[in-house]
Amino acid sequence: MPSSPRIAATLIARNEARCIARCLSSIAPWVDRMVVLDTGSTDDTVAIAQAAGAEVHHLPWPDDFAAARNHVLDLADADWNLVLDADEWIRDGGKRLRRWCAGPPRLGFACIENAVEGSADPTRCWIPRLLPRGARYEGRVHEQVVSLAPQARIPLHIGHDGYLAAQKVRKRDRNYALLLRELAEQPNNPYLMFQFGMEAQARRDLPMACDYVMRALATAPREAGWRHALVTAAIPLLSCAGRLPDAVALADAEFGQWPESPDYFYVLGDVLFDQAMADPAQAIGHWLPLAQSAWERCLAIGERPDLDGSVAGRGSHLAQQSLDIVRSQLATLAA
Repeated sequence: MPSSPRIAATLIARNEARCIARCLSSIAPWVDRMVVLDTGSTDDTVAIAQAAGAEVHHLPWPDDFAAARNHVLDLADADWNLVLDADEWIRDGGKRLRRWCAGPPRLGFACIENAVEGSADPTRCWIPRLLPRGARYEGRVHEQVVSLAPQARIPLHIGHDGYLAAQKVRKRDRNYALLLRELAEQPNNPYLMFQFGMEAQARRDLPMACDYVMRALATAPREAGWRHALVTAAIPLLSCAGRLPDAVALADAEFGQWPESPDYFYVLGDVLFDQAMADPAQAIGHWLPLAQSAWERCLAIGERPDLDGSVAGRGSHLAQQSLDIVRSQLATLAA
C-alpha cells in the first residue's frame, strides 16, 4: 500500500509573537509538519513557535517575499504545502485537507477572510494556499504562485487580521518600497499597478491611488480572477477622491460585466446615491430610484463569497441598510 502524501504547513515570520500561536494551533491537527522560517524576530516568535510544535529555521530577510517562500518550501520538502502567514488561522475546512491531498496535483485556492477596520463584515479573496510539490513563487511582494498544475477551489476558510490598522502600519513602508522596485522592473504589470494603487490609498495619497488603479483597469485581462476586486475597489475610490463623474462612468462601463455580483451593484448604488447628493435637482426623479434598484438587485442576487474581493453582507444586510436609507430619502423628498 502506498503511503499517504505528506502535508507540511509553511510560514515565514518576523516579530509575530502576537498571533503565531493562534495560527499554529489552528493548523497542527491537519498537517504532518509545521515549518517556520524566521527572518529576524526580536520578540518571542521563535520560542512560541517551537512551543507550538513547529520546526524553526532562520534566514536574514532577503527583501523578497518569493525568495523567502521558496526557501521554506525547500526546507519542508513535502508532497503538499499549506502556506499561511502568522496573522492568519484556519477557520474551517482543515479536516478536508487530507482527503483533498489524496487527489492529483493541483493548486488549491482557499478563501481568505480579511478583517476590516470598524466592520464586522470581512472582505474575501481566493488565493492558492495548498500547493503540490514543485510549485514556486515569484515577485518581491504580493508574490504569485508559478505552477503548471490545474487550479481548483478547496473548501478551506482562513481568517486574517493583518489589514487592521494596528498590524498594517508596521508593514506599510516595507510593502510600498518593494512594490516600487517591482514596478520599476515591470511597469506595465496591471496586477502590480492595482496593488500599488491600494497601497497608495492606504497612505491616503488618493490622486496616486486613482492613477494606478485606472492604469490597471486599462490593461487588466477581463478573465483575471482579481478583476472583480479591482473594479469594486476602483468605483468607490474614484468617488472618495472627488472624481464622481469618473466613478459614474466606470460603473456604467462595467454594468454588463457583473450581472451576478452583489458587490458591483452595492458600489453602484453608493455612487448613484453620491450623484443624487451632488445633483439634487434630479435626485428624486432619477438618481435615487436608480440607487434603490441597484441595492434591490443586491438582495435578489444574495451573497457571493466565491467572487474575489467580495464583502460579506453586500448581498444581504448591508444592501438592506442602504435600501432603507434611500427609501427614507425618497419618502422625505416626496412629502
